[in-house]
Amino acid sequence: MRLIERAYLGYEGKKNRKLIVTRPKQRPLTLRDVSEACGVSEMTVSRVLRNRGDVSATTRKRVLEAAKTLGYVPNQIAGSLASQRVNLVAVIIPSLSNMVFPDVLTGINQAFEDTPLQPVVGVTDYLPEKEEQVLYEMLSWRPSGVIIAGLEHSDATRAMLDNSGIPVVEIMDTDGNPVDAMVGISHRRAGRMMAAAILKEGYTRIGFMGTKMPLDHRARKRFEGLTEGLTKAGIEIEARDFYSGGSALAKGREMTQSMLERAPDLDFLYYSNDMIGAGGLLYLLEQGIDIPDQIGLAGFNGVELLQGLPRKLATMDACRSEIGAAAAKIILDRSALPEDADPGPPAHVTLTPTISYGDTLRRNQRG
Repeated sequence: MRLIERAYLGYEGKKNRKLIVTRPKQRPLTLRDVSEACGVSEMTVSRVLRNRGDVSATTRKRVLEAAKTLGYVPNQIAGSLASQRVNLVAVIIPSLSNMVFPDVLTGINQAFEDTPLQPVVGVTDYLPEKEEQVLYEMLSWRPSGVIIAGLEHSDATRAMLDNSGIPVVEIMDTDGNPVDAMVGISHRRAGRMMAAAILKEGYTRIGFMGTKMPLDHRARKRFEGLTEGLTKAGIEIEARDFYSGGSALAKGREMTQSMLERAPDLDFLYYSNDMIGAGGLLYLLEQGIDIPDQIGLAGFNGVELLQGLPRKLATMDACRSEIGAAAAKIILDRSALPEDADPGPPAHVTLTPTISYGDTLRRNQRG
């Protein structure tokens, strides 16, 4: 049994009251839970959530705020299926245009082959409010599990995940506290690993280019790991630039040109992803700059599409397909358990990325 407490929202004159719901961990919240938490009948809660019937504005606000605080999601299939579950797994990712996530989806899909489970994909565009909406709609159909990218979510999203009563696997990142299971890499460690490789090859004047990070938490963590590793060696990043939107290749060209005009003495450029790194590489080759001796370069993700570049970009494999497959296996294993079985401690799987030096990060200071 588990006690859930959330700050009470809605009762006038009772600001210090708490929402208290006691239920088995594996049972999702019900109308009765919301009813008991906010002090109105189940019928009234149902009317509010279905936007039906005559309910006062004050009561409507009370019910909606209580439901959101608890993380309650209406059951769209109630009464239609005996199991109250469908053989679908909600897979929520920030982007389909980002070349990282197709590999993750491939790993998930391959793991679900020859099983009853099927993945259904929702896209959030890195927006917390859209993530809430997508998760809400998907949970309303009572999937058998959730695979969701990242560890950073709004309070409402975390409440829905925490109280869904189904297996939840947060993927791509392990630097944080998961709701349930997690599979990914430590992006801070990845940043430190790249810092060590850069320093080992003798580079000391370093520039960084990446996406705007308030919405890209994994890129932010890699940057933090990179700066931490460099700082321990007494080196600071001398220039940095960030972008949002537009073609990544074009942005890589533009940012590289702009950065070198401001700081022409840089001898290494680290990009938060391979696509902008490829743009920077093409610009430098056009300028006749000696790579990797005059300037070294590295990206992140190990995108196979870039293997046809004139020079092979140094990068780091983010274990994308492996992450997808491992997450799907956790869902499969948990779904196979009886409903009243104890699933045991949630799986926390941290994979280790590897550096590919390519042609843009010299080894042992050769050349």
